[in-house]
Amino acid sequence: MKDNDSKSRGWCGWFLVLIVLAVIAVAVGILIRSKTKGSGSGAAPVPGPPGAITKKYSDALKVAMQFFDRALYYSESNCGWKCYLGVAAGKLVNNKLSWRGNSALDDGKEAKLDLSKGMYDAGDHMKFGFPMAFTATVLAWSILEYGDQMNAVNQLGPAQDSLKWITDYLVAAHPEDNVLYVQVGDPDADHKCWDRPEKMTEKRPLTQVNTSSPGTEVAAETAAALASASLVFKPTDSTYSSSLLKHAQQLFTFADENRGSYSVSIPNVQTYYNSTGYGDELLWAASWLYHATGDRTYLDYVTGQNGKAFAKWGSPTWFSWDDKLAGTQMVTTILEDLSGLDLNFHNLNARNFNGKSATWQSGSEHGGLIWVSEWNALQHPVASAFLAVVYSDYMLTSRTAKFSCNGDSYSPSDLRKFAMSQADYVLGNNPMKMSYLVGYGDNYPKFVHHRGASIPADATTGCADGFQWLDSADPNPNVAVGALVGGPFKNESFIDSRNNSMQTEPSTYNSAVIVGLLSSLVTTSSVVQSFT
Repeated sequence: MKDNDSKSRGWCGWFLVLIVLAVIAVAVGILIRSKTKGSGSGAAPVPGPPGAITKKYSDALKVAMQFFDRALYYSESNCGWKCYLGVAAGKLVNNKLSWRGNSALDDGKEAKLDLSKGMYDAGDHMKFGFPMAFTATVLAWSILEYGDQMNAVNQLGPAQDSLKWITDYLVAAHPEDNVLYVQVGDPDADHKCWDRPEKMTEKRPLTQVNTSSPGTEVAAETAAALASASLVFKPTDSTYSSSLLKHAQQLFTFADENRGSYSVSIPNVQTYYNSTGYGDELLWAASWLYHATGDRTYLDYVTGQNGKAFAKWGSPTWFSWDDKLAGTQMVTTILEDLSGLDLNFHNLNARNFNGKSATWQSGSEHGGLIWVSEWNALQHPVASAFLAVVYSDYMLTSRTAKFSCNGDSYSPSDLRKFAMSQADYVLGNNPMKMSYLVGYGDNYPKFVHHRGASIPADATTGCADGFQWLDSADPNPNVAVGALVGGPFKNESFIDSRNNSMQTEPSTYNSAVIVGLLSSLVTTSSVVQSFT
């Protein structure tokens, strides 16, 4: 997916969920105006196990999970044999769909590795390790905090399976301490083809980072993914969990001791997933390693000289596959509270935030969506809403009644209302009355920019002649169930066209953040599990 526009904008954004509220306060109260005045000074009760199920979010979560699914067919689906399930590569397990088959089984063969698992990043057939690892980290985080709510609607098992499908790949891609395979396929060659994954014939070369061709950000993000996943699997498979943690620690050391951008080592990724810097990934990985191990060395790494060099604590940013600082500050803020430290990162950033740097869709003539970028517009608001609800639930868990930003006070319910507003926008509460989550509701995109969804199962296509399906005037013959597409333009318009990849292409990292957000909203607010 060519998402380089979205990652190059919005760097003057805001920090964490705290900054979400700061923006709202400055931006003429356009999304959340229910401040804590009149709500009482006492903390809300500590939440318990999941309560009543909110059907809207439960149904949407079941849909969203299917984009990851490697062919475990859900009977709840109402679109029958035409439903296209997922972006998973490799040998499909328990596949009940006649038109969906195995793909990329020989990936890694040239290096005598099995890289057949993993996931294609978006609507193409590339395996880009950088966004794939971020997808795994966010999915792991979602399971850690909201696994109980996933379980309440029978989605925990599928989420764990999807995560393991990625982590199996990431472990296989790390055959030596200082070697990590970070790409399968040639993106330039891949984008010259439009074919089904089961039928692709183009060469799929391997690309690695190592000590002579470093890739600090992708190695560190992979370390974060494996460290967070080790926490997910620790209660059920301690051997696998220990293996993940060992790889995570090795990769972090490799990333830190061999600093250099993978965008420099691998120039052809610059068009697709160019990195704007590796400092955030180092801090992000160290935060998760501290969480997974309890080793204070990792926390000192974040809060000491490396934090001073890379964290930009006073310059808030948007949370995305390329910038992990907001997530790092979220994890570190919670960990510092629990460990009794006095780092005060969130207050520091609230004080230094410039509330005029964000643009909002607001008021009676707009839908209330955070606006950052035209390319993949939904990525940032959904990710921000996920951070907001995690912190909201942490405030309840820690008995924190409110916090202050720019003279205004906000409660956990304010944060949750904001998160719900972004989720509801995605699900159809917007001027287009369009669900941007494919398969949810009646009105959703029908021309999703996704090769497998756009080509009939019985079609015979080569590399180039498959473009007839890209250019076809007919809707996709297979529904890309669970895909979160790029979303609307700033003027609320949406052009449902396969050639409009800016708006209609889905991605695994979009799916990860929407799964996290919806999981958090399935029931009333939950205990933040992994930090307690």
